[in-house]
Amino acid sequence: MVFRKLPGVSASGMGLRLSQKFVFLLFLSGLVTLCFGALFFLPDSVRLKRIFLSKTETQPVTVGSGSENDAREHMKRPKEQGMTPAKGESSTKLKSLIRKPSVSHEATEERLARGKAQEDLTPPRLITESASVKASSSDHPDTFSYNKFKGCLLKPPLGRDGGQTSDPTTNERREKVKEMMKFAWDNYKRYAWGKNELRPLTKNGHIGNMFGGLRGASIIDSLDTLYIMGLMEEYNDAKEWVQTSLDLNSNGEASLFEVNIRYVGGLLSAYYLTGEEFYKKKVVELGEKLLPAFNTPTGIPRGVINLGSGTSWSWGWASAGSSILAEFGTLHLEFVHLSELSRNPIYTEKVMNIRKVLNKIEKPHGLYPNFLSPVSGNWVQHHVSIGGLGDSFYEYLIKSYLMSDKSDDDAKKMYYGALEAIEANLVQKSPGGLTYMAEWRGGILDHKMGHLACFSGGMIGIGADDGEPEKRQHYLDLAAEITHTCHESYTRSATKLGPEAFRFDSGGEATATRLNDRYYILRPEVIESYMYMWRLTHDPKYREWGWEAVQALEQHCRVESGFSGIRDVYTLTASHDNMQQSFFLSETLKYLYLLFSDDDLLSLEDWVFNTEAHPLPIIRRSCLEDPAPQDKTVSE
Repeated sequence: MVFRKLPGVSASGMGLRLSQKFVFLLFLSGLVTLCFGALFFLPDSVRLKRIFLSKTETQPVTVGSGSENDAREHMKRPKEQGMTPAKGESSTKLKSLIRKPSVSHEATEERLARGKAQEDLTPPRLITESASVKASSSDHPDTFSYNKFKGCLLKPPLGRDGGQTSDPTTNERREKVKEMMKFAWDNYKRYAWGKNELRPLTKNGHIGNMFGGLRGASIIDSLDTLYIMGLMEEYNDAKEWVQTSLDLNSNGEASLFEVNIRYVGGLLSAYYLTGEEFYKKKVVELGEKLLPAFNTPTGIPRGVINLGSGTSWSWGWASAGSSILAEFGTLHLEFVHLSELSRNPIYTEKVMNIRKVLNKIEKPHGLYPNFLSPVSGNWVQHHVSIGGLGDSFYEYLIKSYLMSDKSDDDAKKMYYGALEAIEANLVQKSPGGLTYMAEWRGGILDHKMGHLACFSGGMIGIGADDGEPEKRQHYLDLAAEITHTCHESYTRSATKLGPEAFRFDSGGEATATRLNDRYYILRPEVIESYMYMWRLTHDPKYREWGWEAVQALEQHCRVESGFSGIRDVYTLTASHDNMQQSFFLSETLKYLYLLFSDDDLLSLEDWVFNTEAHPLPIIRRSCLEDPAPQDKTVSE
């Protein structure tokens, strides 16, 4: 090879003397060492690692900003007021709706009774993402049999006569709740159709940035409520929108938690109630899009996921890039059912791995703190709450046990162990005799109870029967005491609606002492506990308390074009927040309707409710795996 001759450069030396070579190699090795040191050893080196590592292995990235109060707002029920759409979120044009034949309860049940096949015979496509876990035909039948599932129910889902009671007054109240649902739905359809929520004062729709570009949150959240109320024209409109306009090919940044409880939960319940095959196909497709969030060193999912790219990261307000207990702990019910429908065990394996991680690490005083690192698998802070940030983790433990037909002994052990620690460390009695759940911050109690924590009355109630025999009555009494305290938080306000949080210090009890805790955003948790306690005890006071809530909602939250939250429950001068939350349709009104219905409407012997009040059936494994044909299919 011929090299161009330059002064002082020889061909054999490639243009460098021996000493120059040494200096150059020394410089190069130092540069390489510096780069790799920055890449792998310096803290918070996420951006550098993204250059070299695949998206599925990126370390946590914090986004946004906010305080712990923002975190509480986000957990389980975000208070989204005027939030801008997330990056990558674009407006979805609604497809033209082609009117399809309407369905009724009678038509659905007649079709199922004839045994007409509801399931698609083509096996669902299996997940081939990084986990590389595929369903085995030797573990499960090729397809899920809807008719066999129906045959395993002990009672018709809609009960006798749609759950109507023998008491005229109770039936009148039930009809009032139904009218409230129709009013809320009609205004959503008129002013916000296809958007996520209605702004009733300005008469327009709200999209928000929690759902990654997904639309129609109020539609998905309302499907089962409309169906069980017998609002079939409205249900058919919702069904048609899901068939023709629910676009899952979004590329926005979504809350794993919110998409799971609202969209996955809503589509699952719609499928189980109606047998409509397209609900199953939609929910399995959406479930696949959530799996990349679990691609972390521990398998603990991060809180935010881009539904298009699969990239995930942690919330900006979450301490040190941690995952949130109430988020990664509120996936189990839905993911187990995703495995049932898809015949792909990957969903169950993902949530079972979360339990393995939690069972390995030490719990301070037996308690589960709210923040966990998805990288190290260690707790980040020792803040424990039965309200926001922690709440539905505990709810899903007892409900996982119940949904397994009481065969999930691991869930049972975790739940009663956690409840014992909660009683020992968090349950308090006020000077006035009110029982409440305090929060725990590194061993120091904060004598505050959030509205979100008021679900715990119902949770402890439904778990009472399966505790140690000598504790069963104690648990039922504890559930009643907590529900009473939450009712007191309502009765001690001018509007008879409860504040976002109430305290037990400075001489006050069950009242909000801070201005930023005085609002009510149509939350369901107190009414949820009324419903459970009614079904467990049939004490008429729970129905009376529920009717008080109906009257307060009508007086203070009903506006010309829907229902709105209010900014101060302690003043009769209305100041509305201009938001009809989708969970008002899914939870608040559904729990009220069930409260005034017979117990066989969505019987607790057959169903558990996810944390968005979407009913999911108990999995009776022995019945479902029985090769003999089911001849006991229930009918309405």
